[in-house]
Amino acid sequence: MAMASSQEWLKRIRNTVGFLGMTLPWIALFGAYMVSKFGGGIPCDVFWKNLSISATYYVTPALTGILTTAAIVLMCYDGYELKDDVLTTLSGVCGLMIVLFPCNCCVSPERVGLFQLPVNVSHIIHIASAVCFFLLLSYISLFLFTKGVDNPTEQKKTRNKIYITCGIGMLAALIFIPLPIHFPAKIFIVEAIALTFFGISWLVKGQAFGLFADK
Repeated sequence: MAMASSQEWLKRIRNTVGFLGMTLPWIALFGAYMVSKFGGGIPCDVFWKNLSISATYYVTPALTGILTTAAIVLMCYDGYELKDDVLTTLSGVCGLMIVLFPCNCCVSPERVGLFQLPVNVSHIIHIASAVCFFLLLSYISLFLFTKGVDNPTEQKKTRNKIYITCGIGMLAALIFIPLPIHFPAKIFIVEAIALTFFGISWLVKGQAFGLFADK
């Protein structure tokens, strides 16, 4: 009975993390749009051209609220092995650092964040934290979620294919961002795709989709 309860709790945690990851880009975008439309506007046209989820930190609390919640859940995640705990805790710490050390954009002041660091210094820590965040989440999807029994069910084989696709998708998005290919809101779009892969991976792990669950 206790084991079943523990398994259900793990599923809820995974589904919570996945849901938060998938909804973050769109809630942040909606918040930024509402500020632009009804809150006096965003005094920088470049903001939308170079839109990123990180930049919405300065105009809406969505990033701070959602990512902080997801980071805390990741840090409190209790996996099957010590390795699981360490990697999810590290990813949670990186997620929290993304919030604590904001990025540099056209609407950022000279000093930013909880520690009021120069924005250029904060930006470096922010980028490093974001890269580590997605690298850790990719690793978890590729190498932890795919672990299992010696004779996996057909559903487990399908789930593993999804985990691998999501892990590779996050890595591909990470690689694509610095490429010299430019289009409006490029960073936001790529981040949203990466977070969608992240969310799907965790939702499948949490068996939110009954189609992929073991019978």
